[in-house]
Formats: sequence, C-alpha cells, structure tokens
Amino acid sequence: MESIQRFTHRLLPIPITGKCLKPIKPTPSRTNPVARFHQARKPIFKPAFDFGLTTRTSHSSSARARAGWLLGLGEKKKIQPETVKAGDPVLHERAREVPPEEIGSERVQKVIDDMVEVMRKAPGVGLAAPQIGIPLKIIVLEDTKEYISYAPKEETKAQDRRPFDLLVIVNPKLKNKSNKTALFFEGCLSVDGFRAVVERYLEVEVTGLDRKGQPIKVDASGWQARILQHECDHLEGTLYVDKMVPRTFRTVDNLDLPLAIGCPKLGVR
Repeated sequence: MESIQRFTHRLLPIPITGKCLKPIKPTPSRTNPVARFHQARKPIFKPAFDFGLTTRTSHSSSARARAGWLLGLGEKKKIQPETVKAGDPVLHERAREVPPEEIGSERVQKVIDDMVEVMRKAPGVGLAAPQIGIPLKIIVLEDTKEYISYAPKEETKAQDRRPFDLLVIVNPKLKNKSNKTALFFEGCLSVDGFRAVVERYLEVEVTGLDRKGQPIKVDASGWQARILQHECDHLEGTLYVDKMVPRTFRTVDNLDLPLAIGCPKLGVR
C-alpha cells in the first residue's frame, strides 16, 4: 500500500520452486516518504499501501520476477524487483500459501527482504508478494513517525493513524472484529498516480506466521487495520479499485477536489 493518502487522502502449494500505501511528498525530493490518501493542496509525494514506485512494469517485468524465483539464487548480482502494475495476471489471481517448512529457506527469506526493500524505497506502508511478481501469500507493512508527519494532523487523527514497527506475515488470515467501518481514500503502488475511496472495517485480527515460521497474531484498528485489509486483498487477486466507491476514482492531483454529489462522506460510518 502506498504511504497512504495524499498526505493520506492522496492515504509468492505449488512447490516452493513454482510461481508469487505512496506517500505524498512535501517536496520534490524522491527519497522522502509521505502519506497517500488526502486533502489541502500541497506538494505531493508520488505515493508508493498502497502507496508508487518508479519504473515501467509490465507483464515482462513480473515474468522476470517469476523467472528469478524459478531459477533460484544462482546469480550473485543484486537486482531489486520492480513493482508489478495493474493488468498483470499475477495481481488478479489468488496467491499460493507458503509451506511452513519452506519459510526459513534462502529463497523465501530473499523474497521477504526484497519486499521490505521495495516498500521502503517507494516509499510505502505495505506490500504484498504478488506486487513484485511472486504469487505467494506474504505481506509486509510498516508505518513510521516520519511518514505520518507529512500528513496534516487532523487527517491522521480522523484516520486513527499511529506508527508501528515492521510486520512480516506469511499465510495471513484476516477477520473483522466489528462491523464498524470507515471511508477514506486509498492508493496503491500497482495503480500508481490514482486514488479512490474505499470502505474498510475499523478493527481486524490477522493471524499467520512470522518470517521465522512462528505463529503471529495482530489485533489492529484504524489505519493499520486498513493497511492489513488492503494487503490481504492483494493475496486474493483483488485491487482496491475492485472495491472502490463508485465515482470517487481520481488522479493524485485532484485529491482536493470535492466528491461528486451523492457520494458518501469520508470518515467513520
């Protein structure tokens, strides 16, 4: 997920050898992360939890990513994966579970390391393995004080956005803990340059395995819950645009424009 919002509005068992939010920047600086879903006209960070990576990515780039996965770790030259863009089949198909006994393998650990690197470089607040062309059920997410500082305080307060340390979850299983929801703009590294309003549960529970293969359970609320839902959707072949509120899709530059008449208001429902 991109570093969430324009300041938040703007908010891989196939055998393991088988197939797999950007923030808005206050300055043109490319290294500064910012939030992706948001308001008030300010310079934008091109968001990377869904939240804009650089480079062109096409079917060929995900094919290269999958090829690397299939061929193993023979090459010593370090090549950072590209983010796969909407339209590539890997983003629209269900990912495969990682056999627990394979989590500690060099291959799976490399996939995780690559995911974290790509997410942070974007910068973004979440990433799923299919987004680098690997159809495996792995997600990573992280939100920092720095990222949050780029968003207006009133926005982060409304979103209940708080920093949290890096989380790596393998084979995540998500369930909502209440029926209360909220509507906010979302973006995605795989749909770079655009945002749309998505309704998400405010509280969720995610269970799975950490990168050491140990059980992990995350109880999340607010913005972290949104990021988890967004990334888990990727593992089911679903992009945020598949769930967006009609008539809210827009470019990052138009985030400050009012919603169309009849669209629900942003915030907790």
